[in-house]
Amino acid sequence: MIEISRLLKYDMNLLICLYVLLQERNVKRTASKLYLSQSAVSKQLTKLRQVFDDPLFERQSKGLLPTPKALALEPKLEAILLHIDQLSAPEQFDPANSNRLFTFDLVETAYSMVFEHVFPTMLESAPHITIENRDWNEASIHRLQKREVDFGIGIFEWDKRATAHIESLPDSLRYAELLQDTTACVMRKGHPALQEAWNLETYLKYRHIQVMTGGIARWLLHEVLDQQRLTLDYAVNMSNIASAVRLCENSDLILSYPSKCLQEFADNPNIELKPLPLDLSAGGLFLIWNKQLDNDPSHKWLRELIVKQSYV
Repeated sequence: MIEISRLLKYDMNLLICLYVLLQERNVKRTASKLYLSQSAVSKQLTKLRQVFDDPLFERQSKGLLPTPKALALEPKLEAILLHIDQLSAPEQFDPANSNRLFTFDLVETAYSMVFEHVFPTMLESAPHITIENRDWNEASIHRLQKREVDFGIGIFEWDKRATAHIESLPDSLRYAELLQDTTACVMRKGHPALQEAWNLETYLKYRHIQVMTGGIARWLLHEVLDQQRLTLDYAVNMSNIASAVRLCENSDLILSYPSKCLQEFADNPNIELKPLPLDLSAGGLFLIWNKQLDNDPSHKWLRELIVKQSYV
């Protein structure tokens, strides 16, 4: 059997291959990511099985299933590769002369709640960097884990009833809370609900608008209502908050949305804002990144700038 010390000295590519296989769990995707042929990856996997005296993966119809040995190796490989990656990282970051591209997966509310506070300072300090954004979606956590994106800005909950609790994030990710927010309801002036006691019964009596933020349709509100065997009657799904507010102005529909995001509409004389008639803990907007980037100077610079310029 090949000695592991010899493997480390002469063929780090095998360990990189194993790590990518653990991330992708698919030979074809691993080959594509490493710019290798599938047969080359299969040959490297054969060598790895000899090194570790373990099959490491079992083939299934949908890909590869890691063995317990392979899963135990994953965090060790991650630590090894992180240290190697840091050897080539610059010790300092010069924002004024950097052309760095930063990539984000983020919810729509981050543009008004975070970016408008951060961007002026960021571009003043680093006029040549570029920001590339994608909408937050169900794959964003996976992309952060695989370092396919530098940052995520997503909505997570502190309420213990929530599936999307902030403590449910994988151990490989770090986070910083940028702000906390509650939910408010938007109705037109003269809405019949305003003539009734504002309680859960009144709230559920009328039809609603659902604004999907980052492709997320269900959140804490729905989970708590489900527990009480209650549901909201949605008349329409939308993706733009300004359009949803305008629809509220001209209908008897009710919109529920983060309070701070609705403040830009607070002076609109045609609508009224009411608190959500349901006891929910405040949720949060969180900056999320892979812990492997903790000590990367450029990443740390922008991370600290975002946290400093935002507000909780």
